[in-house]
Order: sequence, then C-alpha cells, then structure tokens
Amino acid sequence: MEQTSKRVYTLYRVSTLGQVEKDDIPMQKQCCRDFAQQNGWTIVKEFAEKGVSGYKKSAKERDAIQQLRQAAMDHEFDILLVFMFDRLGRKDDETPFVVKWFAEQGIEVWSVMEGQQRFDNHVDDLMNYIRYWQASGESLKTSIRTKTRLGQLTEEGHYTGGTVPFGYRAVDKGRRNKKNKPVFDLEVNEEEATIVRLIFQKYVFEGYGSYRLCHWLDEQNITHANGKGFPNTSIQRIIQNVAYTGVVKNGESRSEIIPELQIIEPEVYERAQQIRAERLRPHSAVPLNSKGSALLVGFIYCGHCGNRLTLTTSGGRKHCGDGTRGPA
Repeated sequence: MEQTSKRVYTLYRVSTLGQVEKDDIPMQKQCCRDFAQQNGWTIVKEFAEKGVSGYKKSAKERDAIQQLRQAAMDHEFDILLVFMFDRLGRKDDETPFVVKWFAEQGIEVWSVMEGQQRFDNHVDDLMNYIRYWQASGESLKTSIRTKTRLGQLTEEGHYTGGTVPFGYRAVDKGRRNKKNKPVFDLEVNEEEATIVRLIFQKYVFEGYGSYRLCHWLDEQNITHANGKGFPNTSIQRIIQNVAYTGVVKNGESRSEIIPELQIIEPEVYERAQQIRAERLRPHSAVPLNSKGSALLVGFIYCGHCGNRLTLTTSGGRKHCGDGTRGPA
C-alpha cells in the first residue's frame, strides 16, 4: 500500500521591512522547500508575514497564526514547518503554549535548523519554554540596544525619525547609516518658522489664547502648506514643543540647544509654559484677553472644576454669494 505524503503548511516571518529588502523571506522559503523535499513531504500552503514583530505582537493579533490554528482544527495539514522556531514568535509567556497547542491537535511542529519540537515528557516542555525564553531575551536586548543608540544619536543632535515638527523640514545632509542609505537631518523651514514666531509673539506678549489664535490666523489667511488652517490642538502642540528652542528630542533623550535649529528663544518658550500652566489654575493672576460675544467670558468660574468659563464655536466659515467668507 502506497504511503500518503505528509501535508505541510509553512510560515515565514520577518520583523522589519528592511529584512524584506534583504530577501530574508525567499531564503526561508527555499530552505523550507528543500527540507520538505528531503523528507518526502508535500507543501500544501505557505504563509508569509512581512514586517511583523514576533516579540511585540501577540498570536491573537497575527492573521497568519489565526489562520493556521483554524486549519489545524479542520485537519488540513500534518506538519507546521518554519525555518527557525522563533518565526512562530518570541514571547516567552505565549509562544511556547502556541507551539504546544499545535502539537496537541496532532500537528508536528518542525524547524529546518532545529528539528522537531516534541512533547513526550517534562523535559520537552522545559526545552520548549527555554527556547522562547531565550528568544524573548534576545528581542529585549535588541530593543534596549536600539533605544540606547537612538538616545545617543538624539543627544548628539541628530534627527532619528518621527513626525517633523511644523517649522522644520527633513533634508539629506550626507549622513549615511550602516547600510549606506541616506539618513535625514532637520533644518529650519523659514516660511513656517515665521508663523511659529507669530504664534509665540501673540501668545506670550499679546495675551492671545489658542482659540483666539486660531481665529486670528484664519482671518490673516495664514495656513499650512496644504491650505488647511490651524486647529486649536495644533496651536497647543506648537506652544508646548521644546524643539523650537533648538533642542532635538526623542522620548526621554534630548540634545543641547543647536543654534541653527533655534526658532524661539528659550526664555520665550519658558514664559509660554508658565502662562499655559497659570491659565489652567483657578483665579489665575495671568492677564488674559476676554473679548468675545458671550457675557462674562473669562471672569466667572465653574463650581465643579474651577476653570474659567469659555466660549467654543465650530470655527466654520460659509461662502457668501459675493465670494467672501462669513460666519457659519
């Protein structure tokens, strides 16, 4: 009687898009195909996860793992094959149990580099856990090394990624990473920097709040490069952003003041923070502009939270028949 070939499902995974560029998945795929052929198995289906961290993402969040689990319950395959076991995950409090779950469904779990993970006795359980405990530790050490290096680069005054603050642009100044790819640095965008200086001028020296600044900028037709106005939240983020003093910041790491990146003097920035803090306090002594259509705006306080009464509007505008814009 002819023996039926074992059905194999494979899983390939890379943590970063950079690994995709290095052709890591084709390498895993070729090794798994060669291994299956050597053992007389038939690969029925292949799963590939690109840019998926086995340390940060749980099995419940990974579509490939969930599809494999369902296929295992439906008895669609006999062997789950990976290049190395850490392709299944690197979470020491989860991945060992995911592997054991497949084994309990009658699925053989194999790695090209490490062989089969069996569960015949307590030693097998221990070895299964130790493997992912080590993998988790390696991921943690990698994370710490990366965070430390990014912190060092930030302290040296280098931009290390993320959203570029309004008032700056990211440019290629010739720096290269270890893969010889360009790494961007910040420089002042003078057109936007002028708007930032206006915002701090109005806020610190003329008593404007963020809501009134929104309306004033709109009245002056001052907008982002995309033509959109400045909502209140954007004004608040600008007021609170220490980057405008010439400091490069990422998380807890920050550089010394870099003169060529300075848009606002540190003293002006600190005064803005003091004003902001004072305005949040009940019965603050900080002067404020109380112009508005609502009676007693800025002079009466909420009995529950202690904050001043303010008037909030949608800020919308409607187009009139003569082409001008008026209140909505």
